[in-house]
Amino acid sequence: MYEERPSRLTGAVVWTNTPPTNPGPLPMSPMSPVLPDGCMDLLWSEGRLLVAGPDTRAHVPDGPPVPWAGIRLHPGTAPALLGVPAHELRDRRVELADLWPAPEVRRLNARVAASPQPTAALETLALERAAPPDPVLRRLVAALAAGRPVAATADELGIGARQLHRRSLTAFGYGPKTLARILRLQRALALARSGVPYADTAARAGYADQAHLARDVREFTGRTLGELLR
Repeated sequence: MYEERPSRLTGAVVWTNTPPTNPGPLPMSPMSPVLPDGCMDLLWSEGRLLVAGPDTRAHVPDGPPVPWAGIRLHPGTAPALLGVPAHELRDRRVELADLWPAPEVRRLNARVAASPQPTAALETLALERAAPPDPVLRRLVAALAAGRPVAATADELGIGARQLHRRSLTAFGYGPKTLARILRLQRALALARSGVPYADTAARAGYADQAHLARDVREFTGRTLGELLR
């Protein structure tokens, strides 16, 4: 069962994903794919702290289902917390010990393991280490999430195209046009899940037509929109 709640850290979400204790007589179905959303996560599972980098394609967890806890950080905020540019973690899941000194990670592992609620420990860890949000990046994400064009947004922010691309690679793991497409995909998925017909979803999310939506869904997720909604 997947559950989430807003975090005390601005823009973040705390979540858990726990396999059913009694899956029944039929084989358990594969875990749902994790879809690109512009975010990075600090994760806890089976006594390990990990980091999920920014995705450009669906990530399907391998192995048998196990409990997970995590804090999903607002787009652009994780690199300052982790001390690692986002593009170095693009489409990767890595041990936190690969990024931070091993003694420090062992101490943090013990701290999360001792907590009756790993999500609370992860949230406290993130609150302790989070840097103040970059107002320019926050405005960029808000504008692109609302469907504003990249070039117009850059002009409004007073940032040149090359500088915006460099800052985006560091903060998000990819350029602003990819971020805009991923945020548009998330808008479309939210509309379709709420029951909006596919053609209307495409128009309202900012796609040229339903075929354009279908191509983007397939490119980023490897599935059709119907398969995702099922």
